[in-house]
Amino acid sequence: MVVVFALVALAVLAALVALHWYAWRRLVRDTTRGPGPARRAGTAVVVAGPVLMVAALVAERAGAPFWLQRVLGWPGFLWMALTLYLLLALVAGELARPLVRRLVERGARAEEKAPVPAAVPAGAAPADPEPAGPKPAPPQEQSAPSRRLFVSRVVGGAVAAAAVGTVGHGTYGVLRGPAVKRVTVPLARLPRAAHGFRIAVVSDIHLGPVLGRGFAQKVVDTINSTQPDLIAVVGDLVDGSVKDLGPAAAPLSRLKARHGSYFVTGNHEYFSGADQWVEEVRRLGLHPLENARTELPAFDLAGVNDLAGESEGEGPDFTKALGDRDTSRAVVLLAHQPLQIHEAVRHHVDLQLSGHTHGGQLWPGNFVAAAANPTVAGLDRYGDTQLYVSRGAGAWGPPTRVGAPSDITVVELASRQA
Repeated sequence: MVVVFALVALAVLAALVALHWYAWRRLVRDTTRGPGPARRAGTAVVVAGPVLMVAALVAERAGAPFWLQRVLGWPGFLWMALTLYLLLALVAGELARPLVRRLVERGARAEEKAPVPAAVPAGAAPADPEPAGPKPAPPQEQSAPSRRLFVSRVVGGAVAAAAVGTVGHGTYGVLRGPAVKRVTVPLARLPRAAHGFRIAVVSDIHLGPVLGRGFAQKVVDTINSTQPDLIAVVGDLVDGSVKDLGPAAAPLSRLKARHGSYFVTGNHEYFSGADQWVEEVRRLGLHPLENARTELPAFDLAGVNDLAGESEGEGPDFTKALGDRDTSRAVVLLAHQPLQIHEAVRHHVDLQLSGHTHGGQLWPGNFVAAAANPTVAGLDRYGDTQLYVSRGAGAWGPPTRVGAPSDITVVELASRQA
């Protein structure tokens, strides 16, 4: 197992080095005239970026001092996103390069056409004879290196602008805070009295070295503005310990809903110390559902632990959460991962609320997420059970989203008897 892990790590490292060498070649070497300040500065950026990225990942996973995680987090994780879009833009640039080269050469040929010689007036002195010796290179040969440099700068500039612009826009979208989505879900067993019951679903806030207390406050303010009947926090609240992130999570104590706020663990809680966070959210006024169920006036609300808890003997237990319930009542299940829908179907759950996928977070990551999850985002149906998957409020790693905007969803339950 150790050997396999080492080989995979070496393969990833080799791919990372190759990618950055290719980026340096196209964006630095090919766009500069030789050794000089510009090339040295570009080389320093291309070397420092991946070093900071790896350092940020290692610092978070190894539990480095929180101040160090914060120092490394912003530049390191942003470089992670930038690397993805530099690669995609470089591929597009290679496809566009021949076209740009032809356009430049066509323009150069038009400029290099020799002008028509002017008539020599009568009596004028004849032109000096052509001096002996080697002839100068034709204009097109003299300008070829300049044209190559120009093409490299045009393509390289477009590549860099596209990557930086994409990451900048995606980061602004996250820091601005999640938007509110609304979806109506009819439940066959929901009584008429509960028609219009609103559940604010939030997942994947990912408080950590990058997204902190200010972001948590934005999430809380957005949820409270919807005036929900119940709040469901469906996992991946944090990336770090209570000691480091307790102050960042403190705004959650101001969540307001008529029937309270509920919490289930996500996989990142188990990376961060799930037991301590269960106690912390309880202290903040949320109700953890650890393979448990509560009976609300109109339906049952159940929650199961995340699949990552299995390694600690705290995995999901659907029988414990749902086994002895009154099956004539509708039941809504909180489960972090969409993969848990298959057990939900076997236990006749009416609606499962999940997160985990981030909607892919960084396009084309949605295709990877689709390969690993039954539903990536939105409302879906599996037999008699419906599944709603939120894209999440925050972001893991890069505080950036492309093609998968963050959201808080207000799920409005509808009774078919209404």
